[in-house]
Amino acid sequence: MTESVRRPIAQRDRFYAKALTRWLANSKVTPNLISFTSIVFAGLAGLCFYAQGVTNSIGDRVMLLIGAALFCQLRLLANMLDGMVAVEAEKGGPDGPVWNELPDRFADIFILVGAGYGVAVLGLAEPSLGWAAAVAAVMTAYVREVGKGAGAPPDFSGPMAKPHRMFVMTMAALISTLEPLWNWRGELIHYALWLVLIGSIVTTINRTRRALKALKAAKS
Repeated sequence: MTESVRRPIAQRDRFYAKALTRWLANSKVTPNLISFTSIVFAGLAGLCFYAQGVTNSIGDRVMLLIGAALFCQLRLLANMLDGMVAVEAEKGGPDGPVWNELPDRFADIFILVGAGYGVAVLGLAEPSLGWAAAVAAVMTAYVREVGKGAGAPPDFSGPMAKPHRMFVMTMAALISTLEPLWNWRGELIHYALWLVLIGSIVTTINRTRRALKALKAAKS
């Protein structure tokens, strides 16, 4: 992975990010292992999203929702640190690009499908909503990589890129901890999945349009 094709992330300049990068660079942890941990965090987030729909305990549900939010953010942290360790610490290998992209696709699926089954248990939607949101999320990355492979600049724009998806799901989980105050249960996560689905479709269309425009301009 090179600097020119990395997702722009303002958090890379934060003290904690640089400190963690130095610590990981001095350890035996590889960027690929960090990438793999993002799948683990995403799986735990998806499990929390599902379990919050199953439990009948308000206390347990609040803890599971907090866990879902936390693991969504840890997934993003792992996604940022793998690139920082690979580039800044120069520990990247030739297989780094595969490990940088593939775990992200599984991570999106685990989180969104888990949330989909969580709201399905509550009778708010069919599980297909989570699957549809996951497919749409994966497509945003697919069109970026297809465009990049054809010669277009890598496009990380939104309105529903990976950081935006995780922000939506994180906020839905955190705000849902207050749902007992107004007799709701799962509605916010339900709406969040629809937002991710529609936003990801728009993002896919926009990225495709920009890639085609760039490719045509390069040949003119």
